[in-house]
Amino acid sequence: MNIPMLDLKAEYALLKDEIEPAVCAALAACQYIGGPNVKAFEAEAAAYAGVKHAISCASGTDALLIALRAIGLGPGDEVITTPFTFVATVSTVLMCGAKPVFVDIDPRSFNLDLNQVEAAITPATRAIVPVHLFGQPVQLAPLKALCEKHGLRLIEDAAQSFGADYAGRKSGAYGDIGCTSFYPSKNLSAFGDGGLIITDNDALAAELRVLASHGSRVRYHHHVLGYNSRLDEIQAVILRAKLKRLDAFNNRRIAIADSYNRQLAGVVETPFADGYGHHVYHQYTILSGRRDAIQKALTDAGIACAVYYPVPLHRQEMFAATHGDVKLPVTERTAQRCLSLPISPMLQDAQVETVCDVIRNALK
Repeated sequence: MNIPMLDLKAEYALLKDEIEPAVCAALAACQYIGGPNVKAFEAEAAAYAGVKHAISCASGTDALLIALRAIGLGPGDEVITTPFTFVATVSTVLMCGAKPVFVDIDPRSFNLDLNQVEAAITPATRAIVPVHLFGQPVQLAPLKALCEKHGLRLIEDAAQSFGADYAGRKSGAYGDIGCTSFYPSKNLSAFGDGGLIITDNDALAAELRVLASHGSRVRYHHHVLGYNSRLDEIQAVILRAKLKRLDAFNNRRIAIADSYNRQLAGVVETPFADGYGHHVYHQYTILSGRRDAIQKALTDAGIACAVYYPVPLHRQEMFAATHGDVKLPVTERTAQRCLSLPISPMLQDAQVETVCDVIRNALK
């Protein structure tokens, strides 16, 4: 038995007849940087997200870094965010010379505990960066109200939630800036790295494009310190093909999650969809006091699983000097009990049943 977390081979087999000729055409055109497919993908992604501007870049990490630079984040500034996420959410804050301020998470959604955010705001706070973790949108309306009240920027880390929606808007399109990743495991994924920044703000869009292109508005004239952060033409071809199928793929993820929920009810704590947004299940993450026993049983059965994230960010070595005394009990308990199961548009119903059988047997 072999059940992967994400079946990229099956996905490629489904798409190859469309992708391979388009890739060959792009190769023959020899417009590898800033070619027509990059421009077309940006326009299509902006239309999908319902925003005026979509700026592609080299990775989700670059998307966050460029977004933070575009709002003028620098030394002495603070950014409120979550400790339960991938390190890029906060490493980019540090790269700007600013300080991340961690707020504990909600025990059911795994997202920022909105009841604790306002108490963390200080005169140095410049932005709030919520993460739509595992595909579950954060309740953005209260955060936006806080940002407007205190004059802060709202930057959405939508790396795990492209295609989700909240209050009728796509993930990343509600705040001042939205950032996403096209890493191969993401809901919308490339065959390598890639990222996207979206916004409705014309002035921010102009600054984002400058920062992503060596700080240049006019060729060979460099106005600010920028980056060489570009999506290449081949990845754009692949993303254009996949974007057309994103909603169908996300709907399949939701159907798989519903099946897991039915079969694992009363066995483990299943993921919580709070009803405020459209959860797209980048990960299907359970909680159990016997997490390690479940993980071992799945691994022994040839079923992939993973712990996201075993060490919360405030407990990482890089923060030992600055956040060593920070206590975030919900985050710490969640990290000890969480386990993500296979979730993929290619996952078969029989495979879902097998995963659930192994978990039930492990807990007998």
